[in-house]
Amino acid sequence: MSNNDELIFYHNPRSRAQMVHFMLEELGVPYRIEVVDLQSGGTRSPEYLAINPMGKVPAIVHRGVTVTETGAIIAYLADAFPAAGLAPALDDPARGIWLRWILFGAGVFEPALLHTLMKQPEVPRASAGFGSWEDVLHAFDAMLTPGPWILGDRYSAADVYVGAQLSWGINFGAPGLADNARIADYVERVKARPAYQRTLSAA
Repeated sequence: MSNNDELIFYHNPRSRAQMVHFMLEELGVPYRIEVVDLQSGGTRSPEYLAINPMGKVPAIVHRGVTVTETGAIIAYLADAFPAAGLAPALDDPARGIWLRWILFGAGVFEPALLHTLMKQPEVPRASAGFGSWEDVLHAFDAMLTPGPWILGDRYSAADVYVGAQLSWGINFGAPGLADNARIADYVERVKARPAYQRTLSAA
């Protein structure tokens, strides 16, 4: 592997970077971890800000390209390493479903989750991109019908991302997640993945 092909993963286990770590373990490809110390302000160092001007982890550098944002990294990795079979091909109709739920995780679920956990005032459904927390829970029911994975019988990078997000939401006590049998069972399937277990043991 040339230096240009080296995959560098900027990581801190107490962050969303755990989701990317899970994805890397699913891929089974070589990567180098650079731990970014959150306590000492490592994300605000000039060196790291040159990688991610937002001063956030995770980030990866691969083939001379820097990718940030958890959902984007996971989607990028799935396409960059197609042998793992975690992304539908560009001409596969399932590609639309796959993209839909990855972007739902980033653009709908996470804002709704933070809004709910922080007990922010209600906002008009028409104004909020996530509608309401109840709308989000209803969408997950639709996502997991028929299941067992987002693409039916096919496990994919969408499950890595959304499954890990839902696990995070349950851990933080987001209302309605653990009480929803369909969501709770799905999260347990994701957490049973050997790659997920390896990520936990490395934290």
